[in-house]
Amino acid sequence: MPAWLRKSFVVMVTILTFGLVTPSYAIFDDNSNSDKNLKRDIIEHSNEDTHSSGGVSAISEEIGYSSKEDFISRMLSEAEIQSFTKFGNKIKPVIENEFSEVILPNIEKAIQLVAEQYPEEDLGYLVVSECSSGGYSEKIFNIQNEKTDEDVIRFHVRRDQPPQQGYWFNFHYHTHHDKFQEHHELGSIYWDKNTPPKWMS
Repeated sequence: MPAWLRKSFVVMVTILTFGLVTPSYAIFDDNSNSDKNLKRDIIEHSNEDTHSSGGVSAISEEIGYSSKEDFISRMLSEAEIQSFTKFGNKIKPVIENEFSEVILPNIEKAIQLVAEQYPEEDLGYLVVSECSSGGYSEKIFNIQNEKTDEDVIRFHVRRDQPPQQGYWFNFHYHTHHDKFQEHHELGSIYWDKNTPPKWMS
């Protein structure tokens, strides 16, 4: 029975009997109980999901990652922003297309490797901890585990000048597994025979 019809019925009976008789709500119990049971089931089900996943929903909602794919997508977006910031107005227009086509997909693969090493509920602790730096610094950005306050992966770009070949930008990353010693190649982009401007210029 619709709610408006129930209320109308109660008002009508009350008016006709001058308030001496109040209709019993027992006739509405089936509908109201089923509504209450449905609401209770929904609440209990969502609580079970949160507890069984160790609070994944709470962390994901708080941080904004609903899945590993969401984490990868957001980190990749941050990688692009930090990289273009580092390139600055002089370098960015020259290399941005090649960076997007060649380097960014490899950065995505590196971020995927990071995501695979952590349970989904721990991805919320992984954040971009260092932003791009200018001058001649190699740093683009780092991903840090806030729980341990340690870097997980560091993305860098180095200026190379092989003999008689001009200048190249070598993109690579380091991981915490070997204390950031080994270079993991992401690719290189040719600049020119002339010296490149400083980063962020």
